[in-house]
Amino acid sequence: MRPLLSAALVTAALVALSGCASADPRPASAPTGEARSAPATGVLATETTVGITLPPVGTGFDYQLGGASPVPAGAGIVVRDSTDEPAAGAYGVCYVNGFQTQPGETWPDDLLVQGDDGPLVDPNWDDEFLLDTSTAAKRTAIAARQATAVDRCADAGFQAVEFDNLDSWNRSEGALDEDDALALATLLVDHAHGRGLAVAQKNTTDIGARGRDEAGFDFAIAEECDRWKECAAYTAVYGPHVLDVEYTDDLRDTVEGACARILALDPAPRAIVRDRDLVPASEDGYAFAAC
Repeated sequence: MRPLLSAALVTAALVALSGCASADPRPASAPTGEARSAPATGVLATETTVGITLPPVGTGFDYQLGGASPVPAGAGIVVRDSTDEPAAGAYGVCYVNGFQTQPGETWPDDLLVQGDDGPLVDPNWDDEFLLDTSTAAKRTAIAARQATAVDRCADAGFQAVEFDNLDSWNRSEGALDEDDALALATLLVDHAHGRGLAVAQKNTTDIGARGRDEAGFDFAIAEECDRWKECAAYTAVYGPHVLDVEYTDDLRDTVEGACARILALDPAPRAIVRDRDLVPASEDGYAFAAC
């Protein structure tokens, strides 16, 4: 069983963070760049320019990928799966598994990275296969299929999207590289921008500012940036537009210690501590604390 936070911490009041404006490399709202032309299938967004809005800075957030819960007090941003509805009254970020398959999904074999024994699986998630981003044709096919999920996010009323597993090349046994990932990311970001959605870079500090400057990511969602001492690497690129999730089962020390280190940064990410499985508040094992 995952370790739980104390009741006092689970009900802890959120401390709203605000970063220094001078340290923020991203404006509060920004126009997208020109989106890429749609392929012959017409699935990807056509050329257009749409205004997007970044997540508000002066509020907290919650990360609800395991199922919808009531929005915690003080949380003005809520991340939910693309199959869920956005939280009423909050800035909604939609989760899409951009670089690996979702459990239960079927993808063509030629769009999956192939190993000696068949499609390569994520070693930490044995029901997720790595998407093959190695050629322009495959990336276009993947982006066209992922456009369906992005469109679902936009149509549901989300304001932003995060594409998970950008770093899948690290698990590809050499079949993929960073450039492949960024090339697909550019297609995904362009389509999302064309639908009026801001786009989060998910994890992957090793790309430095390339995610922002080349792919066009607008903000970042990090997992365990305090645990891995990476928070400053995200804020160096995205200023205060960083959301961080720490997990109760793998803290460097304590919830208080993690929050103290994160709050000492300038600008500081918005940070929460959640149970690893991100279960809804109604289920056993739920944990939530806001820094």
